[in-house]
Amino acid sequence: MFASFLITLYHELRSFLGINSALEILQSGHYEKLLTLNGILAFISPVLPLILIIEIIRALVYKRFKIEDYKIPFFIFVFNRVIGRFISIAALSFCIAVLSKYAILKTGFTWYWLIYGYIAWEFSHFVYHFLAHKIRLFWCLHSTHHAPENMNLSVSYAHFFLEAPYADVIRTSICILAGVTPPLLFLIMFIDGTWGAFIHVGESTLKNGRLGFLNRYILTPSHHRVHHARNPLYMDTNFCNLLNIWDRVFGTLQHEQPDTPVQYGITRKVNPNNFPDVYFGEIIHLARDIRNAPGIRNKFLYVFMPPGWSHTGEHRTASAIRKALLEEKGLI
Repeated sequence: MFASFLITLYHELRSFLGINSALEILQSGHYEKLLTLNGILAFISPVLPLILIIEIIRALVYKRFKIEDYKIPFFIFVFNRVIGRFISIAALSFCIAVLSKYAILKTGFTWYWLIYGYIAWEFSHFVYHFLAHKIRLFWCLHSTHHAPENMNLSVSYAHFFLEAPYADVIRTSICILAGVTPPLLFLIMFIDGTWGAFIHVGESTLKNGRLGFLNRYILTPSHHRVHHARNPLYMDTNFCNLLNIWDRVFGTLQHEQPDTPVQYGITRKVNPNNFPDVYFGEIIHLARDIRNAPGIRNKFLYVFMPPGWSHTGEHRTASAIRKALLEEKGLI
């Protein structure tokens, strides 16, 4: 029994580190695979887990390591591996199978279609991410990712298990209907997933997350730190992942301000070291609001209005809080 546990742990560790494909190439001696896309990706996948390990080692060396900064994201990762590892794949496959015949055009696997596909993907990501902040039901799925009060790479693993299927249904549906073929979509998803994890790198590893001149043209770790902030100025901004074009189009791009240090977490009082509160807390609070709301209409509105909406009219939505701050500063 113990040996079986160790074997399972070994395989899970290899999976987490993303080294299975690379080890297969090294063990087989088929190095010609390194000339293929899959071979290249096999040796890129372990980079982010390696950076996470380096981040933890640096924190230990400089005596800044706090177990609570990594504990809950780790528990969430393990929990999701047990109950949700196949749901996203099934959701993605279903969307491709059903919607491919309705695509408005058909792309190829070329550099110019990659640009087109990535712009379509960023739009789909913006839609999913915007709705995750503006519809309370979806916020219940997304808030787990925002609950940590310290930024580090482990936060990229902290998601409610149903968020990935919800996100993939929206993103895959939009991209497939836009004509992005599955091979191109999978490449874009890999690039996006890698960058999306990297931008969670913490100040202990990358103090200035602006990345120099790149801060003007793409979404950097600095932008994503802003996105994870509960500061009124920063809330509900920077919804894209790599290209900032749709944040510019819809007016949600927000740069980090020197006089406004990022305060991580969500506005609700939460115990960031309590797994049930981080993982299920927003769902519990939504259930309470629905139960206490007068009338069917108000109960329905609590589900689909933004977080902070109240049937009393005393709204504490992110938009209302941000607007009040900008009005106070005379910026609008």
